[in-house]
Amino acid sequence: MLHSMNLFGARVISAALGTLIAAMIAAAPVHARAEAARADPIDTTMQNCFARADRSTTAGQVQCIDAARDAWQAAIDGAMRGIQNDAPDSARRAWDESQKRWLAWRKEEALLVHAVFETTRGSAYSITQANVLLQSVRDRALGVRHAASRFAPPAPPAAASSAASAASGSAASAASGGGVASAATATSVAARAQSDDARAHNQRMRPCTADAACEHAQFDLRRYTRALRDKLPAHARPVLARAQRAWTAYFDATAALGTEAERADLIGERVATVKRLSETVGND
Repeated sequence: MLHSMNLFGARVISAALGTLIAAMIAAAPVHARAEAARADPIDTTMQNCFARADRSTTAGQVQCIDAARDAWQAAIDGAMRGIQNDAPDSARRAWDESQKRWLAWRKEEALLVHAVFETTRGSAYSITQANVLLQSVRDRALGVRHAASRFAPPAPPAAASSAASAASGSAASAASGGGVASAATATSVAARAQSDDARAHNQRMRPCTADAACEHAQFDLRRYTRALRDKLPAHARPVLARAQRAWTAYFDATAALGTEAERADLIGERVATVKRLSETVGND
C-alpha cells in the first residue's frame, strides 16, 4: 500500500513537472520556442531524469533540475566562446558587457528567490524554487546561442550534395530525386530564415515608448513588481530592489543587441518570473 502511494506521488510530481516544462516552452521567447520545438537534448535529458525511479522523490526531482541548469550554463559558456571567436570587436565587447551584467544580476536574483521561498512551507516548493533558478539560465542560454549562430561563419552548402550522394545508392531513382529536392528545399528555407533574421537585427530600434509591445511589457513588470514588494516581508524588500536594479542594468546592456521583439521578450521573461514570485510569497 505504501509503495503504491509513493508511486502515485512520484507520478503526480512527474505530471506536474511535465506541465511545467510545457509552460516554460509556451512562455519562452520566439527564438527560444523555435529551439525548444526541436526537442533540445538538455530538456530531453531532464525529462528522462524525472522518469527515473531513483529520482522520484522531491530531492531527486530537484537534482534533475539542477543538472539541467548546469547543462544550460555550459551552453552559455560555449555560445559565449563562439561570440568571442566570430563576432566583430564592437559586438564582442557589447556581449561581454551583457554577460557581465547578467552574472551580476544572477547573484542578486538568487538572494531574492531565496527570500521569497523562505516565506513558503512544504518541501514541494523546493521543486518550484529550483525551476525558477533554472528558467533564467535556460532563457539566457537560448538567447546567447541564437546570437552566436548569427555571428558564426556560414556552413558550406553540403546538405543537398550529401543527400544526393546518399540517394545515389538507392535503386529507386524517383525516391532519390525526392530526397535531393527535400534537402534543397530545407537549405533554402534555412537560408531565407537566416536572411530575415539578419534584416531584423539591422533595423533601427525604436524607443520603448514608441513600441506598444515594449510599453505593455514594462507596464506589466511594474505592476507585478509592486505586487511582489507589497507581499514580501519588510526586511526582504531591499533584496527585491537590488535584484531589480541589477536586472535593469542587464536589460540596458542587452536590449540594444537584439530586435524590438527580442527586447519585449527580455521584459516578458522578467515579468513571468516576478509574477510567479509574487504568487508564491507566503504559500503553504
